[in-house]
Amino acid sequence: MKKVVLVTGANRGIGLETAKQMKAKGYEVILTSRDAKKGEVAARDLGVHFHPFDVLSEKSIAALKSYVETEFGRLDALINNAGILLDRNDHILDIPEEKLRKTLDTNTYAPLALTRAFLPMMLDQNYGRIVNVSSVLGQIISFNDYTPAYRLSKLALNGITLMLADAVKGKNILINSVHPGWVKTDMGGAEAPLGLEEGARGLVWAATLPDNGPQGGFFQDGKRMEW
Repeated sequence: MKKVVLVTGANRGIGLETAKQMKAKGYEVILTSRDAKKGEVAARDLGVHFHPFDVLSEKSIAALKSYVETEFGRLDALINNAGILLDRNDHILDIPEEKLRKTLDTNTYAPLALTRAFLPMMLDQNYGRIVNVSSVLGQIISFNDYTPAYRLSKLALNGITLMLADAVKGKNILINSVHPGWVKTDMGGAEAPLGLEEGARGLVWAATLPDNGPQGGFFQDGKRMEW
């Protein structure tokens, strides 16, 4: 039986490349996207499953969970890739509160909510791999005032990774944060040094870890990073 992986925000960029690489490894891939039309096209072109998903909607989370339970009866890997960067030109003293809240809702609370939705399924089968797509900008050792909302959201996501890993200690469920690197995407920009294949590689590594793999770590391309 094929393992099943769900990738959020996967109609383009790193998410789409991750879905492609996971399919190449023999997984049943569920590609999700808030934009249904773009997601359907991407999934059809790749030859994988599609389900619309709005990370900010509790109803959407419930619908996605129901779909996975009904169609597959299991979820082996969850890659929390969906995220936003809205505050390149803001600072902590002047960033609008609405922008701060939306960033945290999308980048931090949504991955936690989705993980909590699917963890019972993974616990039942005593197998799961959860990948929280983080960023080097979330490292506390190099914190500054650049992109304050995005930084805070990824710092908090790293904290959630540690908490979740502790919560499933002793189970065959490995939860890690991964920094894909500075990748040529709409978010990363054209000057980024890494291509999509390189950026997705670390996510795929964490999603396919062996049973004795690392737990509760922060990685880039399989190499451990400082928090």
